Formats: sequence, C-alpha cells, structure tokens
Amino acid sequence: MTPQADRKPRISFEDWLEAERASLDERTEYVDGEVFAMSGGTAEHHAILSNINRELSIQMKGRPCWVYASGMKLRIQHADAGKYPDLMALCGEQAFQDGRRDLLLNPSLIGEVLSSSTEGYDRGEKFALYRRIPSLQEYLLVSQHRVLVEHYSRGTDGRWILSSFEDLADQVVLESIGCTLDLAEVYDKIQFEPDAPIE
Repeated sequence: MTPQADRKPRISFEDWLEAERASLDERTEYVDGEVFAMSGGTAEHHAILSNINRELSIQMKGRPCWVYASGMKLRIQHADAGKYPDLMALCGEQAFQDGRRDLLLNPSLIGEVLSSSTEGYDRGEKFALYRRIPSLQEYLLVSQHRVLVEHYSRGTDGRWILSSFEDLADQVVLESIGCTLDLAEVYDKIQFEPDAPIE
C-alpha cells in the first residue's frame, strides 16, 4: 500500500471544472480525482485536425449536426473524467453539463490525432474511458506520420470493430453523423518526413 504522504492530492470534478473555466493559458484533463497537464501539438497535428473539421463542417451544413475541434471539454460521467478530445461530433440534440455549454456529454464520434508521446494512451487507457460513454458509436485514430486512419465502430452487440485505411484514395464512412472522410482531404498539405517514425 502506498503511504499517505506519497499520494497526490485528489480533487473533485467540480473543483477541476471551476479551475479549468478560470484558466486562460493552460489546459488540463481530469481522471478520478487526478489532474494531468496537456501538451501542445505539432503543425501537422493542427493541420490534420483543421482538415477534418473543415470536411465535416461542410457536410453537416443545413443539418442538425455539430463538430467540435480541440477546445470543447468532454465529461465522461461513468468514469469520473473530463477530457479535451481532438475532435467530437454528433447529430441530434446536444447534452451539456450546464448552461455554460462548454462541457459536452453525448458525442457519437470522437477523433484523436496520434503523436509519438500519446499514441499508447490514445489506443489504450483513453479509448477505455471513451468506451464508457453510452452515446459513442465511432472512434477515429489518425496518424500524423503517415497515411493511416483507424476507424473503430460499435456493433449492435456492443463490440468494437476496427477498419484501417492507408491509401489516399480511401474513404472512411462515418455512419453516426452521416459523413464521409476522404483521406486525400484529411492529409491535404501534409508533407511526411522520409525518416519519420512509423506508428
């Protein structure tokens, strides 16, 4: 058992949210009483995210659908967690924590742009947290080092099915929001370094 003196101080979700809303500079994430600092992304990370956001926004025009990139907070009630996914989307009624409308409860799609430092977490612990969101139907993992989009979809039996896309001619169908992502658009203006690490 870890001695009491070695334990990190724990805070409530409400205290984390209050501090997060008051902060102008730093963003943190919250999991079961612990707070974790977030790191910034590369130019490629932001460009890929902008490309996806643009493509989904165009396809959602005139429909009751929304896409949020980076700045929107997510509450995972069943895991006592607060996150900032790279991308969230849904069609239909939005559910928020309160009247501030800055903490979403019911995304049907979450996407993360992978980095070398967060890839393991995005594939493992973070996805395990996301799977506890009842509304979530699809999870996207997008590489920034090569052409690769991994699409997880929740089957009718609750199991998650993985499809991988590795060609710029490929399209990813996002059924929960009625959209399609062309990989050529996802990777528009992205130049991969020849010796970049393979994820």
